[in-house]
Amino acid sequence: MARAWEVLDRRETADGLLELRRRAADDFLICVGGRVLMNSRASRSELELGVWTCEGLAERGNGAPPPRVLVAGLGMGLTLRAVLDVLPAASEVVVAELHPVVAEWCRGPLAALTDGAVSDARVRVHLGDVAACIAAAAAGEVAPFEAIVLDLFEGPHAKTDARGDPLYGTDAIDRCFRALAPGGALGVWGEVREPGFESRLARRGFEVEARRPGRGGLRHAIVRARRPAA
Repeated sequence: MARAWEVLDRRETADGLLELRRRAADDFLICVGGRVLMNSRASRSELELGVWTCEGLAERGNGAPPPRVLVAGLGMGLTLRAVLDVLPAASEVVVAELHPVVAEWCRGPLAALTDGAVSDARVRVHLGDVAACIAAAAAGEVAPFEAIVLDLFEGPHAKTDARGDPLYGTDAIDRCFRALAPGGALGVWGEVREPGFESRLARRGFEVEARRPGRGGLRHAIVRARRPAA
């Protein structure tokens, strides 16, 4: 018989009641308003997203500046851990997370899942909207990123506003393009593939690839859109 879930913490947020639940040392849930946002034992697509998006950054030639990577959101820190594991020691990783309590959980009860990823010396946590981080880089207010990894609880879908969505619409895609260094990559997690989003990426000039990691069962979608190097 499966063990019952234990609620470790719950906080009221603008998005609803946010809860951290556990039933084994490596078995956690984060829920909001009763909806499961993530499960520590069902993270295959998120891990591959982090690795795939940052592919090649550790092998850049001598003289290249240390890579800057933007990750959103923090969640349980699993995608962040995957990113850190493929980046060189001199990298800078900015993690955008809306809810301060999530960062608390990643430094506390969730830390063992990721070997303390959020406390890695390469990591800086930005408590705020990832769209603002992208806009700042797109405007040249901060240095561009070599990779942007969007692992949010809701990816692009058929009802996404094609122009005005703050992360997946045409204007947002343009900001992502300008926020990336030439040759940089945007990685996006989604529950299913969304052809409209992939088409918008391609129209902006991205080189677009999509995958559904795993075999059988629930298989989420991940997209990698690379800004051409030229």
